[in-house]
Amino acid sequence: MKQKLNVPRLFRERYRRILGDEVKVLVDYCFKPLRKSIRINTLKIDVDECVKMLESKGWELKQVPWCSNGFWVENRNEEQLGNTLEHFMGYYYVQEASSMIPPIVLQPEEKDFVLDIAAAPGSKTTQMAEMMKNKGCIVANDIQIQRIKVLRFNLEKLGVINTVVTRMDGRKFIKFKERFDKVLVDAPCSSEGIMRKDWKAFSRWNIKFIKEMAKLQKKLVDAAAVTLKRGGVMVYSTCTMSPEENEAVVDYAVKKHGLVVEKVKVKGLKARHGITEWESQQFDESVRNCLRIWPQDNDSEGFFVAKLRKE
Repeated sequence: MKQKLNVPRLFRERYRRILGDEVKVLVDYCFKPLRKSIRINTLKIDVDECVKMLESKGWELKQVPWCSNGFWVENRNEEQLGNTLEHFMGYYYVQEASSMIPPIVLQPEEKDFVLDIAAAPGSKTTQMAEMMKNKGCIVANDIQIQRIKVLRFNLEKLGVINTVVTRMDGRKFIKFKERFDKVLVDAPCSSEGIMRKDWKAFSRWNIKFIKEMAKLQKKLVDAAAVTLKRGGVMVYSTCTMSPEENEAVVDYAVKKHGLVVEKVKVKGLKARHGITEWESQQFDESVRNCLRIWPQDNDSEGFFVAKLRKE
């Protein structure tokens, strides 16, 4: 077990302001092994058929409550999940359970023109393509060529044919006014929520990095807001718990772009509302409609999801 003394004191102090004494539970969950999960790819195989196939090989599967084709795998490690014929064939994709939430909130449909502004490695892109039944069109963008190679590999392996891959700085989409029906901004972040599987995240953790990420996130939201059609929907998500990168960014989107934060409820998911005050900053009351997904609530990674509509 990793040493709990390695948790920065400032980390504890910050989240004590939100959670009170429950911060002890949060820290404990940071040291628990992360449950392994997969999403069955319905572009290639029926869910029941895949479940039977895997269970016949001794897999213990438990359905993720908020995703009909998502399953926790109770008796396999990550290497075993990625080293099977079924994985190679694209019958399933190894994806953390809370990572499945942003596409479920966005609800892309077959007729939609969708932008995934920071798409690699393609977890949510492939999930959206599946939800759209390989119809409509997704523009899957990323800035790094190595990440794009992984993205394209995953799209091909899972049989995705409705997606165009682009390589550019996501902030430059601000040049394309009102093009997309839906936009996913699964933003680069400080990654506090993934510490259960990447302990190095604590070694990188500091307030300066958080503030730098928040600046980038606001620029990506600027681009997404401009390129979104009137009446369109943006989902903003991060795998961090930092208010500077979450509620503060959503508050910025509301006040600068007039976006409306819609209330969402994901069946089977335990989520808490967004906070409306942090340090010296007061957020718009509608920011309460955001979803805060703490690791201890669903035995998952930490996540944050907001649904915003452009009127």
